[in-house]
Amino acid sequence: MRKRINRLIGLSLVAIFALAVAYQPSKASAQKHDRDHDSSGDLQEREEIRQSYELSPGATVEVEGINGTVDIETTNGQMAEVHILRFAATKDDLNYHKILIEHSGNRLVVRGENERERASRSRKVRHRVTMKIPRRVDLTTSGVNGRVNIGEVDGPVKVSGVNGKVNVGQAVGYTELSGINGSVTITIAQLSPRGIDASGINGRVEFRFTEDINADLDVTGINGSVQADMPNVTVFGKISRDNFRAKIGSGGTPIQVSGINGGVRISRATGAN
Repeated sequence: MRKRINRLIGLSLVAIFALAVAYQPSKASAQKHDRDHDSSGDLQEREEIRQSYELSPGATVEVEGINGTVDIETTNGQMAEVHILRFAATKDDLNYHKILIEHSGNRLVVRGENERERASRSRKVRHRVTMKIPRRVDLTTSGVNGRVNIGEVDGPVKVSGVNGKVNVGQAVGYTELSGINGSVTITIAQLSPRGIDASGINGRVEFRFTEDINADLDVTGINGSVQADMPNVTVFGKISRDNFRAKIGSGGTPIQVSGINGGVRISRATGAN
């Protein structure tokens, strides 16, 4: 009975987080959105924006409210490049759902306009955001109706409210993932004392570590299997699909995973020593 309740709780969490995404969620619809955004479909009108900004080391970068795909590359320099494409059926539609850019030396924000007027709801506008940013940043991505690809970041990464799959080439420090309607793959170069928090994900989740870690793994409310392909893993209690607790290495750093509608895998990154 308890197992059944935990499973229902996990699936409920997934449903709640999926509904928090700006558009109707499903894996099939997320994949269709990706194809539509990449091809721009029948939206013939377009607007292009290219801007460059200088950022200080450790700056905050935020990307939010994007109706389309987001691709973020990282570089060793201090310059950030922002390339935005907006697609619409008519020129008049391009007056709606604009993307705003805010910049200071230690902060860069790229966000879709929050429009509440009824007239804007019928305007069909899609976005494609491509960025190159310094590696040493604190990156937050939220409210994206499309896939998200992020390169190697020498800082913490937070991703939430995404209707599409998420891939993160590298994160250093605290990692937070929530409300994602698609699979998630992320490589962790270094854990911070705060660890990892992943919740409300409708898809498979895979954490890849570049080095041996010492962590306490706690997985609850999951509709799928758990694989801990790391050395020195000690499992506590009975292994079940919806409740898995283990110590990796000597333990300590928390890895909290909950409300996952899919499998969870923790492994060494390919090519890691």
